[in-house]
Amino acid sequence: MDDPKLTFSRQRKYLLFILAVYVLGYGLTAYKTVFLGLILGTVFSLFNFLLLVRRMNAFDRAVEKGKSIRSLGSAARWCNAILAVAVAYKNPEYFHMASTVIGLMTIYPVIMIDSFIQLKRSSMEER
Repeated sequence: MDDPKLTFSRQRKYLLFILAVYVLGYGLTAYKTVFLGLILGTVFSLFNFLLLVRRMNAFDRAVEKGKSIRSLGSAARWCNAILAVAVAYKNPEYFHMASTVIGLMTIYPVIMIDSFIQLKRSSMEER
């Protein structure tokens, strides 16, 4: 099993790579609003991911000390998502709404794909 810090670091690198691809898409194509929406959503997705990592680390520390923690910060992540959608809604000439929502969801396929890859690697190492 991987160290969670290594896992989060790897997933953050993947997300930053995807963000770089979106920036290239913005610069090299005529779909400016679509790629700006993807960039906006992915930036908020990255922020939500970092917030989740921070809360998970706090949860781990609390468990080690035998304390409890209220939540993993779902409300804060929801508020960030609402803020991203509000920005896209207020500025439709710059941000495409659907691509903003897709950008917000970018981290979830990254986490799932990374998990499948690591599961495959660990099963190959056992053989």
